[in-house]
This record gives sequence, structure tokens and C-alpha cells, in this order.
Amino acid sequence: MSKLLALLAAVWLACCMSPSAASESHVGLVKGVSGQVSVVQANATRAAEAGTQLRVSDRIVTAPGATASIVFRDGTMLTLGGGADVHVRDYVFEPKANRYAFSLYMGQGAAIYESGKIGRLAPESVKVETPQATVGVRGTRFLIEAQ
Repeated sequence: MSKLLALLAAVWLACCMSPSAASESHVGLVKGVSGQVSVVQANATRAAEAGTQLRVSDRIVTAPGATASIVFRDGTMLTLGGGADVHVRDYVFEPKANRYAFSLYMGQGAAIYESGKIGRLAPESVKVETPQATVGVRGTRFLIEAQ
């Protein structure tokens, strides 16, 4: 029995410490949804709901009048308004290795961004890109609108 427990503990530790396990895991969670919100992963589209996991390369699309609140693993919060289309381009949160990246592309819509640990530890690693934007900045929280 103790050999089995030791084996299970070793497998669990290997999974937790493996870089490939970290890169395949989710980067954020949808915390709340109001109205029609979709997550586009590769060529599949599914309805978003509280608890939906997000990964790098996912797009979050909100219908007009809909909203979505998202929290990333480092505590970064993103609240999307109606008609938003946001693509998670890159996300790395590995504090022990001093590796950070946060990159979003907002094709349209409006959002409120509030930085988490990445924005505080490595602000140069945070990129929010838009085709054309109006940005209101106050500390580590800002409103962005893309048209």
C-alpha cells in the first residue's frame, strides 16, 4: 500500500512540476456571464458559462448587451462588455522561473482590465493590442474600447 501511495505522490509531483503540464493547463476562468458569450477554440465554438476554462489562443466573443468576467491565474481580471471580441495571444505565469507574459488582442468592444501579479511584477510583459483604441489609464486598472 505504501509503495502505491509513493508512486501516486511521485506522479502527482511530476505533473505539477512539468513545464508541458503547465503549458497545457488553463490560463484563466470565466467567472460570470450575462447574455450570450462564446469561446472559440481552434475551429470549435461553445457557450461560455461560469467555470469555463480558457487557454492560450482562445477567443472570447460577447453578443451585444452581454457581459463576461474573466480571472486569469495570476489574478488579472478582465470584464468584457457587449459586442467584444478578445483573443488570448500569450500567457505565461511562472514566478519561480521569473517568466511572465500576458498578451491580448481586442478586435472590438469594450473591456475593463485590472492587473494581477504579472502587471505588478513585470509590467513590460503585459500587452493589450487593438486595431484602434481609446484607453483610460489609472494605476493598474484601465478601460479600453476598440472599434
